[in-house]
Amino acid sequence: MNKFFTKTTAALLLLVLIWGISWPIYKVSAAYAPPLLFGGMRAFFGGCLVVLVMLRFRSELKWQQHWRKYCISALFNTVLFFGLHTLGLNYLPGGLFSVLVYFQPVLLGVFAWIWLNERMTVLNVFGLVLGFIGISIVSLDGLTNHLSIIGVLLGLLTAFFWAIGVIYVKKVSEEVNAFWMVAMQFTVGGAVLLLLGSLTESWSAIEWNGMFVFGVGFGGTVGIPVAYIIYYKLLRAGEASKVGVFTFLVPIISVFVSTLFVGETITFKLIAGLVLVVLSIYLVNYRKKQPDTLPVKY
Repeated sequence: MNKFFTKTTAALLLLVLIWGISWPIYKVSAAYAPPLLFGGMRAFFGGCLVVLVMLRFRSELKWQQHWRKYCISALFNTVLFFGLHTLGLNYLPGGLFSVLVYFQPVLLGVFAWIWLNERMTVLNVFGLVLGFIGISIVSLDGLTNHLSIIGVLLGLLTAFFWAIGVIYVKKVSEEVNAFWMVAMQFTVGGAVLLLLGSLTESWSAIEWNGMFVFGVGFGGTVGIPVAYIIYYKLLRAGEASKVGVFTFLVPIISVFVSTLFVGETITFKLIAGLVLVVLSIYLVNYRKKQPDTLPVKY
């Protein structure tokens, strides 16, 4: 029992808890601001905080050498990911939307097999099939309950671009400092979202009430800096496989919190789809332990 309650396990549980409660918080907060401005404020604020933490390591930034990598990561992991998921929360309940977005680990398994030559077993492929079935059930549940097909598509697109972004960061992880990658992808991406929002949306449409300020503050201090610092520390310590397995808890926490505090309903189809997605993510991330294999670095 003591071996389970390690610092690594505690960090993993804190990470999935932060990600899990983020969805209902953002769902409620997003109602008080245009999506691009809301997503941009969270990302830019959070990125700037990480920059402040990393200032003493500014020699490792190497902007002139790596600016293209930072910008590509910002495009996929911030502009498209944050922009689409903030927009999608206006169409679907937060719990349901998080289930769709956390199809990302399944997509990640496919892309890693295609582009990173990572091995896929029969069990992993079976997991992909279960994931497809689970997402189909969740999507049909949304359509049956007259929820937006646009929201379903936005959720799947968010998962798709997030998976692409993670694969890209993995490919360049040996060349770029991981923490500066976090700082730059959110600062640059957040600035782009704010610019796009300023051109297409209205700042006057923002309702500066307590819930909106809390949502931006949570995202800019906990949801981005704290969560991603924990995330990259775990990956750098060789805990990538554990992070992948533990992420199945995020949509469960999100659905549970949304039901208790936001008043969202849980249907049988949503539960069935969620169970299949959870099993799918586990099977896709399952790897037999190899005693002589070094941990994968992110």
